[in-house]
Amino acid sequence: AARSRSLFLWDDGHPMRFYLRPGLAKLRLAPLVLAGGGRLCRVQEPGAVLLAQPGDAAPDGAVSTEYVTECVERNQRLPLEPFLLAGRGRLAFTEAEDAALLQAVRGQSTVRASGCALWIELERSGLTRHSWQAMRDRFLRHLQPRLWEPPQTEDPAQIRGLFAAANREFESTESESDSLDVAKLSTQDGVGRSPGETASGLKTGPENSAFPDIQLQMQERPKSTCSSSSVVGQVVKTMEHFMEKFAVDLFTVTQAFLKNSGDVEAVSYFLQTGQRLDGYPIWSREDDLELQKDDERVRNKLIAKFGAENVAKRIVFRES
Repeated sequence: AARSRSLFLWDDGHPMRFYLRPGLAKLRLAPLVLAGGGRLCRVQEPGAVLLAQPGDAAPDGAVSTEYVTECVERNQRLPLEPFLLAGRGRLAFTEAEDAALLQAVRGQSTVRASGCALWIELERSGLTRHSWQAMRDRFLRHLQPRLWEPPQTEDPAQIRGLFAAANREFESTESESDSLDVAKLSTQDGVGRSPGETASGLKTGPENSAFPDIQLQMQERPKSTCSSSSVVGQVVKTMEHFMEKFAVDLFTVTQAFLKNSGDVEAVSYFLQTGQRLDGYPIWSREDDLELQKDDERVRNKLIAKFGAENVAKRIVFRES
C-alpha cells in the first residue's frame, strides 16, 4: 500500500511537530516524518512531541523514536501513550507484553532464558516493541520469580535437591540443549532423597563466609541429619541476593557455587567478572575427575594449576 502523506497529521489537520536532538537518529527519522506530513523543530517548542531513543536519558513524557517507525510500518497514526518512556528513557512494558514474555519463556530451560539466543529470536518475531536486551532485562529482573520461585521453605531437602541437580548438570555438560529445568529439579529431585544421595552441598571457607556454622555442623553431625533451618535461610538469602544483584537465574548462581567450591566471596566476583577472585582457574568436571585419582603426580599437577589451598578446599567441598 502507498504510504500515507497525512500519517503525522492531527485530527484537525495540523501537522504533528517533533523535536529530536541532532544525531544519527534524527537523520534517519527526518525523511519519514516529513514524508508523512509531520514537522521537525530545531529547538524544543511547547506542544512538540519530544522524541528520544530507548535507553537514552530522557525526561518523563518523552516518546520513543520507535513511535515514528511503528507508525510508518503500520501506515497509520498510532496513539502516543504506549510509546511513552519511563524513567531513564526506557520504554515502559505493558501488562500484555509482560504476559507475552512469560508465555514465551514458559517451558524453556533456565540457562536458555538467561542467555541471548532466545531473546534475539523473540525480537525478530516482533513479540513486543522492545529490543531483545530490554526483554531479557525485564524478565530476569521483574518477571522471573513468577516462573521459578527461589526456595521459600526451610526444608533442607529442597536446597540439597537443587545442588544435586546442578551438580549433575556440572558433571555432564554445560550446553544449553541439555540444561535441566530448575523448577522441576528443585521439587522433584529435592524431595525424598537422603543427604547421602546428593552429589554436592554448599560450603565456604572460614574467611568472609555467609554460612559460618555449616562446616562445624557437617563435622559434628551424622550425614543423615539435616542442616538447621537458620543455615538454610542464610543460603536462600545469599542466593536471592546474587540473583538480584547480577540479574541471573537461580541455576546460574548454583553453578557458580559449584565452580568456586562454595566460596561466597569468590562466587560474587565470578558472577561479576567471569573469573576467579584469586586469579586461579575455575573448577571443571575434568579437574574433579583428575582429583579423584589416587595419583601423586596428578595431584601435584592440580596443585600447580590451582594452588595447594584451593585443592584442599576442593577435596573438602566434594566430600561434603
